[in-house]
Amino acid sequence: MAWLRVVFAVVCRPRLWVTAVRQMSRMAAPGWYRRAPLLPVPGGDYLRFRLITQYGDADHRPEAADVVNYLAWCRQWNSENR
Repeated sequence: MAWLRVVFAVVCRPRLWVTAVRQMSRMAAPGWYRRAPLLPVPGGDYLRFRLITQYGDADHRPEAADVVNYLAWCRQWNSENR
């Protein structure tokens, strides 16, 4: 359910779509297209690391506002460093 909130939050912000796709491709586990789910999601170790550094708990689910803020930061950083 938490992931649906994240997806919905990003879908509601078209200016972040390109950034979201770019970040998904950068963080996707190698060979993601050969394993289910056939989505470019981060590897489990990387995702656990990010959750621990963000929330202090690998079992905490990402919050939609945090993901939106992260993508907005990535978008700004990319535009400033072209």
